[in-house]
Amino acid sequence: MSRANESKALTDRLAELAEREHAARQMGGEAKLDRRRRQGVLDARSRIDRLVDPGSFSESGLLAVSAGNEKDRARTPADGKVAGFGRIDGRRVAVVSNDFTVKGASSSLTNMKKIGHVKRVATERGMPLVMLGESSGARMPDNMGARGMGTMLGNDPQQYVRRRETPWASAILGQCFGSSAWYSCMADFTVMRKGAIMAVASPALASLAIGQKVEAEDLGGWKLHDEVTGLVDRVVDTDEAALDEIRRFLSYMPSHCNEPPPNGEPLPVDDDVDAILDILPDSRKRGYDVRKIIGCLVDPQSFFEFKPRFGRTAVTGLARIGGRVVGIVANNPVAKAGALDVAGCEKVTRFLVTCDSFNVPLVMLVDTPGFVIGIEGERQKAPGKIMNFMTALQMCTVPKVSVIMRKSYGQAYLNMGGGRNSDEVAAWPTAEVSFMDADFATEVVTWGREVSGSDKQAIRESMSFDTSCYGLAEIYAVQTVLAPQATRRYLAEHLEIHQARSRGGLGRRHLANWPTTY
Repeated sequence: MSRANESKALTDRLAELAEREHAARQMGGEAKLDRRRRQGVLDARSRIDRLVDPGSFSESGLLAVSAGNEKDRARTPADGKVAGFGRIDGRRVAVVSNDFTVKGASSSLTNMKKIGHVKRVATERGMPLVMLGESSGARMPDNMGARGMGTMLGNDPQQYVRRRETPWASAILGQCFGSSAWYSCMADFTVMRKGAIMAVASPALASLAIGQKVEAEDLGGWKLHDEVTGLVDRVVDTDEAALDEIRRFLSYMPSHCNEPPPNGEPLPVDDDVDAILDILPDSRKRGYDVRKIIGCLVDPQSFFEFKPRFGRTAVTGLARIGGRVVGIVANNPVAKAGALDVAGCEKVTRFLVTCDSFNVPLVMLVDTPGFVIGIEGERQKAPGKIMNFMTALQMCTVPKVSVIMRKSYGQAYLNMGGGRNSDEVAAWPTAEVSFMDADFATEVVTWGREVSGSDKQAIRESMSFDTSCYGLAEIYAVQTVLAPQATRRYLAEHLEIHQARSRGGLGRRHLANWPTTY
């Protein structure tokens, strides 16, 4: 072949490549994309553009198509899932964005291979994984029959394994059934857009299964997951807001488990925080919102709360103190007087797992009368949830600093870091610790008996012991009694003291294999 013919052949091949790439980037076609724009919903590629730093995305599998029906090859650009690698604030991340305009982003052999590849690279090369969920579930008829099942669902024994080597973040941005739901539940952080749905299967399939019509919102709407299941960490109004939340979450996380979290700009911590005294009520029986206390202790605007409407008796979230990333676990007396319920225990346990897995030190702010007790709690397996919480705390290998602000009663004293369950324990002068309030203890021991007023008073006096912080300090059950205004400075100093220098700031990650949901 002459040089001129060779040149033409190469030009033709390059033209074919450009044509194939152009076709793949059209996704499901202009009509479908325009419909999404009119609905105010981003498409799969626009979501990636919003998420990663400009010009940083390197796509993997652009020319992939369905491996099933031959007729589908021209109708499945990128096989419905856009995957690859980009940067967020200069750091590498792996991304999978479901393209609902292509067969509802349904799972097939090709796009499952793409996900598997991106996951492996993220894990082995040490970068966070972001899953942008919106899919209809398994692709039919590809998954039908014995061969379909054996090919599609049986080809990756590590598909749903999490050892938390790198942080995972997920967004629920539309219908999320099947694998999109599974990956959302496995993530360390999940944000959901209002109007999106996450469920095991679609409303149509659920309606057929139970013989009555099921509404999408009831099946898996944002209120269900935000307030009842606790399977999402944040709820937002738009796709753009969801992607911004993921960027913010990752700003607190290391890229992988073998490095400490990134420090922010060091801020002064030596100022007294007098505002705490205005927030804390004089009476221990009065409630207050502990998030206001947290706002006084952490760097301004740095508190990033998880699950704010689930398990409201507890508050969890990431923040910075003097630029150092910390995890906050606090009782919230504005809800049930701060008594921990089953939802609160689940919420705290899952947060402890994330912090221990990614070397985030913990600050525990304590003000609880104990655990919520009663029939409903027992039906929700309260003893098991309390012990999950306790086990997770004792297995945590990151630094733990606790501050007893007011009440700390019963088993909750241990669950909230009392005794040797924290590396350092401080108490405010307002702290009181006991197994049980003396009034309740009197009622318990006299339950079902005829007891005179004088006898009951004598019993009450016998149940009344020194509950003050000074009783704890005298036996070295707390290492410090400090004024509330000095707490920010105290926390900054002791987080620095307890830094794991011999391990490069890393914990031992005993909770890294803990189940995501239990």
